Amino acid sequence: MRRHAGRGEAGREVSAAPAAAPSVRGAEVGRRIGVGLMYGLWKPRVLGAWRVPAAGPVILAVNHSHNIDGPMVMGVAPRPTHFLIKKEAFVGPLDPFLLGIGQLKVDRTSVDRTAIMQALGVLENGGVLGIFPEGTRGEGDFASLRAGLAYFAVRSGAPIVPVAVLGSTERRGRLIKGLPPLRSRVDVVFGDPFEAVEGARSPGAGGGGRRTRKALDEATVRIQEQLTAHLENARRLTGR
Repeated sequence: MRRHAGRGEAGREVSAAPAAAPSVRGAEVGRRIGVGLMYGLWKPRVLGAWRVPAAGPVILAVNHSHNIDGPMVMGVAPRPTHFLIKKEAFVGPLDPFLLGIGQLKVDRTSVDRTAIMQALGVLENGGVLGIFPEGTRGEGDFASLRAGLAYFAVRSGAPIVPVAVLGSTERRGRLIKGLPPLRSRVDVVFGDPFEAVEGARSPGAGGGGRRTRKALDEATVRIQEQLTAHLENARRLTGR
């Protein structure tokens, strides 16, 4: 039985005490750091950033094939972004650093109520939530989505902007094998915003759309179709 983020058995809503939303100022600091690092080390080519709504809650759904995908999007996105990041990345000095720049620590082995409430808080405050809908690093082709993205989109009513990062895994760097070659081109393509539920008008933060298991499953199918179509279009645009 598939379990949705923030839901218990039989589709019951998981209750949790309010959790403080991460700092918007911290996320803006993170964006500025990302700008310096990503443009300093590589040559990002950003297409369609204007499609990200200038205000209000929005979810960036990013494909994930390399560790630099998140920092790359954080650095080139037009608005500060709070990413849901696996807790295993918060090690040593990275723990206070990532928390300080407004990123969210999530335990993928259980229903992480704190992370769920913090992510919803980002959207309720009209912020930008970044999600890797595949749940883990892989082929980056949106072939298998976890249900968390649908849950956040349906519950908040926030539009989803698909984001394709291409070129981060084409070649290995000579100096650091685990990274793309320095000054190589990485394409980041933002798509048109769409609603998780077809034909629905976004009710805004805290919109409270239908959150039955059937509704979330239907939303997940629709989201996957939209993300896959965007990735195919991004590959045509970039030639990758």
